[in-house]
Amino acid sequence: MSSHREAPEISKDPVADSTDLYAFVSPDKPDTVTLIANYIPLEGPAGGPNFYAFGDDVLYEINVDNDADGQPDITYQFTFQTTLADPGTFLYNTGPILTLDSPNWNSRQTYTVTRVRQGQSTVLAAGLACPPCNIGPLSTPNYAQLAQAAVHSIAGGISVFAGQRAEGFYVDLGAIFDLGDLRPFEELHTQFGMHVFSKAAPGVNATAHLNVHSIAIQVPISQLLSGGQHGSVGDQGSVIGVWTTASRQQAEVWDADSSQTFCCGPYRQVSRLANPLVNEVVIPLGSKDLWNTLPPADDKQFASYFAQPGLSALLPVLYPGVFPNLAKLVQAGTARADLEAILLTGVPSGIVPGFQNYTGPVLADMLRLNTAIPPGKPPSQLGVLGGDLAGFPNGRRVFDDVVTIELRAFAGVTVPLVDKSFTPDAAASLVTDGLTAASVPSGYLDRFPYLGVPYSGFDTPS
Repeated sequence: MSSHREAPEISKDPVADSTDLYAFVSPDKPDTVTLIANYIPLEGPAGGPNFYAFGDDVLYEINVDNDADGQPDITYQFTFQTTLADPGTFLYNTGPILTLDSPNWNSRQTYTVTRVRQGQSTVLAAGLACPPCNIGPLSTPNYAQLAQAAVHSIAGGISVFAGQRAEGFYVDLGAIFDLGDLRPFEELHTQFGMHVFSKAAPGVNATAHLNVHSIAIQVPISQLLSGGQHGSVGDQGSVIGVWTTASRQQAEVWDADSSQTFCCGPYRQVSRLANPLVNEVVIPLGSKDLWNTLPPADDKQFASYFAQPGLSALLPVLYPGVFPNLAKLVQAGTARADLEAILLTGVPSGIVPGFQNYTGPVLADMLRLNTAIPPGKPPSQLGVLGGDLAGFPNGRRVFDDVVTIELRAFAGVTVPLVDKSFTPDAAASLVTDGLTAASVPSGYLDRFPYLGVPYSGFDTPS
């Protein structure tokens, strides 16, 4: 998945597990950038009575680099507090929740937003209400209106939201993790020398009807750039790098009767995410936990995995004869400069006409966004590969088909960007898991926070 259960240790700590990161120029407010960090993977809507919530003991951060060194220049920190109206009941709510201050809502969360810039911390807002989870039509009627009330306008023309949303990332997990058995190409797949299937089939969205918890912030572009205002598309100062992290304090102590825990010591990073699928299919199993603890500026040590990714080597093995040119590239040990550019440095000017999101020579996994590129009209879910320069890998929008885009890149479609002599295999431009944005049952919103209304436990099919 984009970053769901991507490393051994963080898969055991879902409230700190960053699942997806989005960064894009807001289509309805193009003088702002929207940043969305999702946590808590694979939320079943009916998961009560202890419905999902952010961790009170986790420091959530969205980081912005605006001087191309792979270190944060601006960080938005989010900390949460849970309160119980009635500790004597097992119920999440004792009646319908009609407003964010409803006395029927027993277990509620509030949060504080802090901006850190040049080492100086400023509390932008405190005591902001999260919405409840979407329980069902009796407990949370008019949920869309209730959640919209949890969109807060705070200092500096900033909007924030933190709460449950429908999972907007679509992927056929069952196919991808079954040795890359992509259903549209099943007749071409070989397992241990034997053809397993005889015909193609449509993809199956494994995340349909699942929820996540989103932290979303919409910020004027002028507050994110080192120069205050972006220049032209070709101006490197128009580009920001974004990643999200989660951190826990170094020590946790239980009291004598185990009724309370106390956290102390400095915060230690336990999760990070920028470009989708990196820690899943680029970083090897033995390095995944280490990668989660480091800043992007330290990613040089992982550069060899981007230059010769295991997924690219695996495709010709699983699909014999389908990717002959890719197989030759892999056998020659050719470094994938195209993937290094897309994922570690940004794409320099002159490679894609009218586009660049280059941040310089520092190798760092960041979601790079050129803020001078306006929203696509009409947008393409294939982003830059589809001719829409406002989409992934220029940032990432909620509907971008990052699985297809990255599969095609790993299959060799993007090699000619840096090596005109290479001819991609015909199948490389067709490879997909067979899903589109229409595979998301909730759809998406055309306004902040853009991800759809979460599914309720009562209405969601089993």
